[in-house]
Amino acid sequence: MDGAAENGLSTAGKVITCKAAVLWGPEEPFVIQEVQVEPPQRLEVRVKILFTSICHTDLGAWKGENVVTVYPRILGHEAAGVVESVGEGVEDMRAGDHVVPIFHGECGDCAFCRSDKTNVCAVYRVDPRKSVMVGDGGTRFSVLDAAGERRPVYHFLNTSTFAEYTVLDSACVVKINPAAPLERMCLLSCGITTGVLGAAWNTANVTEGSTVAVFGMGAVGLAAAEGARQRKASRIIGIDVNPVKFDFGRKMGITEFVNPRDHDKPAHEVIQEMTNGGVDYSFECAGNLDALREAFLSTHDGWGLTVMMGIHPTPRLLPVHPMELYYRRLAASIFGGFKGKSQLPDLVEKCMHGDDRINLDGFITHELPFGEINEAFQLLQQGESLRCMLRL
Repeated sequence: MDGAAENGLSTAGKVITCKAAVLWGPEEPFVIQEVQVEPPQRLEVRVKILFTSICHTDLGAWKGENVVTVYPRILGHEAAGVVESVGEGVEDMRAGDHVVPIFHGECGDCAFCRSDKTNVCAVYRVDPRKSVMVGDGGTRFSVLDAAGERRPVYHFLNTSTFAEYTVLDSACVVKINPAAPLERMCLLSCGITTGVLGAAWNTANVTEGSTVAVFGMGAVGLAAAEGARQRKASRIIGIDVNPVKFDFGRKMGITEFVNPRDHDKPAHEVIQEMTNGGVDYSFECAGNLDALREAFLSTHDGWGLTVMMGIHPTPRLLPVHPMELYYRRLAASIFGGFKGKSQLPDLVEKCMHGDDRINLDGFITHELPFGEINEAFQLLQQGESLRCMLRL
């Protein structure tokens, strides 16, 4: 880390040299190396990352899925930290503020942000193809390559949190209560907000006594289950081919489990038999179109609703015939339908003081130092982890 930053001296307006996990190509090990981080420009914020966790979206990007085509790159989008400095025009944050980065930004000024019908921003919406800053189309990271030449390191999902310092557009940084535990607030950057709020509360609006099926029991799926539990669903069925996930699920409100490999019929038929016709709500969190089809058919004829949240790298189109939509409904949710800048601070307060506190601790299955990021990815890829928290 830069000596001035390490000794507590002002680094505002200066280039910071720090450690980052740099990805040089698909499925290559992350390289922990020194990068230079430029000061924030207009409407940008430089953040000292204290905690970051690994999401399946990061895993897909590491594999080269979801249109990740430029390297070297710094991945990562679930994190929490402290503002180091702000650029010109940033008025809602200052150095020392506790913040959570968000991949799905909110400028607050465009027609989209002013609408209560969407949480999409015209400028700062999530875009996996985006690899540079909005202001000037450049990067704020650079590194010496093997030939000793300095070259740019590209950004990821508006955030790039696998680094000790990162620069973000201010629309993608949320100031939170400084009393909130940053190592837990990190989870609100993606998975928990997407699952609990988007799946169960906002998009589906799960009702008391209803029945629910969750396809894909990773962190997002179990967040949907947690949201359904808080809404007092009567039955929450978890579907996954990895039986290890069942142990996680029991702690997060799953009442019954289905492993499709244990049956000689499709999962939707098993669920229809279990529930006398199908569940009221299903959530597809696997990023698999076959799973989406099963989730759709597992809902009850006439009123069933399926919410899609998985990231789908395949070029295949939706596996649904138009006529089927007369009898069942299909919806999608991105970042929980949540406006991050304006609504996330209230969620933080609910996590701290609300009557229906979200079980954040249950999602963190491993904690490792930042230098062991490759081991953390291996845990997620092998299905042994929900969220691995990395301490920087």
